[in-house]
Amino acid sequence: MPAEITVKAALEALNKALNQLDNEVDRKVEAGRSANEAEAELGRMIEDRGRIAQELDAAQDRSNRLEEANREVSRRLVTAMETIRAVLDR
Repeated sequence: MPAEITVKAALEALNKALNQLDNEVDRKVEAGRSANEAEAELGRMIEDRGRIAQELDAAQDRSNRLEEANREVSRRLVTAMETIRAVLDR
């Protein structure tokens, strides 16, 4: 009977070890899947960052052009007001 108990205990220990191994393999597979998902998300974020940087550059260029146009309009308005004052002062 002691041999049966030893074999039974050994089989139980083996079964427990196999279950632990199976659980660890599942965790590793899930961790790998999570890492792949994180890597894919990082790739999407890098692409978005590039696109957003281009959009920001375009918006900055447009803003600069609008500021220049605003200065030009302001300059022309001042010139027009000075011309009108000169005509009215005659």
